Amino acid sequence: MTKKSPGKASAKARNRQARTPKHAKLKAAPRRAAAGAAARALPQWTTAQVEEAFRRFKNANPEPKGELRHIDPFTLLVAVVLSAQATDAGVNKATPALFTLADTPEKMAALGEERVRELIKTIGLFRTKAKNVVALSRQLLAEHGGQVPHSREALEALPGVGRKTANVVLNIAFGEPTIAVDTHIFRVGNRTGLAAGKTPFEVETKLEEVVPVQYKRHAHHWLILHGRYTCLARKPLCEKCIISDLCQWPEKTVT
Repeated sequence: MTKKSPGKASAKARNRQARTPKHAKLKAAPRRAAAGAAARALPQWTTAQVEEAFRRFKNANPEPKGELRHIDPFTLLVAVVLSAQATDAGVNKATPALFTLADTPEKMAALGEERVRELIKTIGLFRTKAKNVVALSRQLLAEHGGQVPHSREALEALPGVGRKTANVVLNIAFGEPTIAVDTHIFRVGNRTGLAAGKTPFEVETKLEEVVPVQYKRHAHHWLILHGRYTCLARKPLCEKCIISDLCQWPEKTVT
């Protein structure tokens, strides 16, 4: 059997490395960094510290709102499905035209997958999302009388709906104290030590344990907004952070 020369093997390895998209490496970095913080086992927050953090969040923003534009539970559900691996701002640019034509399951199902694709083509993964939006509309009509169900099990049975999407809908549409862990909450939980975990579900479970009952309904929004505008992935704005003195991150720029 002919042995491969070390030179050829090295050249192939270099070629594979060169073909790896730079953005793929960059995209993975924030998640690895957050998981790394969890692995370092930051000091656990005390009950008093958690209470103080959410007291400050409430004082700064008593009634936080989600940034996805919607009209009712159905359009919220559609918007959240479209927001997977996309920004709220990007979704908000596409949904006005979509919802003008189809703001009910009946209209969305009648609009059809091809037309929905055209209307949301500026959003990432638009082909799969168009398929899911039309399919979930048909399922709502067939199984729920055209209404968005008020149960996690029924929501997660819809095409394109996972735990995070179900949590968002339950929280915003029905006022349930659920916490949907997206990339922002995952980062904040791990970086600060508030709720460390290697997976979104672990972070969600920890938050469910530590967040005081009176703050749970809005905890989802406070943490998302904090991660989106203050505790940024690459360069957190520690100097403007209202919980910087409570944060356990060793690399924070203020004490």
